[in-house]
Amino acid sequence: MPERKLVYVIGFMGSGKSTAGKRLAAALDCSFIDIDRKIEEVAGKSIPQIFSQDGEDVFRKTESDVLRSIKPQEGTIVSTGGGTPCHGDNMDYMLENGLTVYLKMTSGQLAHRLMESTAIRPLIKNISDDDLPEYIDRILAVREKWYNRAEIIIEGINLDINRLLSLIRTHSAI
Repeated sequence: MPERKLVYVIGFMGSGKSTAGKRLAAALDCSFIDIDRKIEEVAGKSIPQIFSQDGEDVFRKTESDVLRSIKPQEGTIVSTGGGTPCHGDNMDYMLENGLTVYLKMTSGQLAHRLMESTAIRPLIKNISDDDLPEYIDRILAVREKWYNRAEIIIEGINLDINRLLSLIRTHSAI
């Protein structure tokens, strides 16, 4: 299998994609890109501002454009947004252009993590703490058909970064 220079870290919001991505990049001595930060850079505004001023459709179009703008010139770890794989043909694109890693978590684990950050996350900002687990259950049930296409699926809670590094090396990435 040829060496793949991009590793895409996918999963639901709050699953630790950015944290894991940074840790992987440091361990592999390669670069790290957080798609959400790159979208904010390109748009010149925050993700919540994009959602409130331009709407989700504009956000998703920008997200797809940013995803495709990342060139695998050297090894790069890319932390995607939670919905990135689930829109358009983004998951197909990632599977064709890199190695995909799904940080899998239960809705209960995700709800526990997300309760402190609902205000900064546009898709859950108007959902009460009581309603959050049911919302996550519902959305996760839809999104998992994309997430489960990842080449590596690993538990996101208490992530064993050394195990993940070993799996990435086994898949001839980076």
